[in-house]
Amino acid sequence: FVGINEYDDPTLSLEESLLDIYRIDYHYRHLFYLKESIKAGVNVKGYFAWSFLDNFEWHKGYTMRFEMILVDCKNDLKRYQKLSASWFKNFLTTDTKLYIDSI
Repeated sequence: FVGINEYDDPTLSLEESLLDIYRIDYHYRHLFYLKESIKAGVNVKGYFAWSFLDNFEWHKGYTMRFEMILVDCKNDLKRYQKLSASWFKNFLTTDTKLYIDSI
């Protein structure tokens, strides 16, 4: 499992909270080096992004956020797709074949 966390910042607007470019960069870099490892002969079995939805962290509660889909705990658990979710969906539906063919 690979993922990157962020501290829950209540001062950010909803729009600012959805622009998680650093998460896109994080997964892009991991996938780039994963591809390089496969080229070098590593027997990779999978890649698991942590996490699509937010979760409760045992020692941090909801102060740390890992999600690609923002869960608004103060607004009836409404969900909002972050930029990273759009990027990851595009990677899975469009870029994966190109990615695999380039190995």
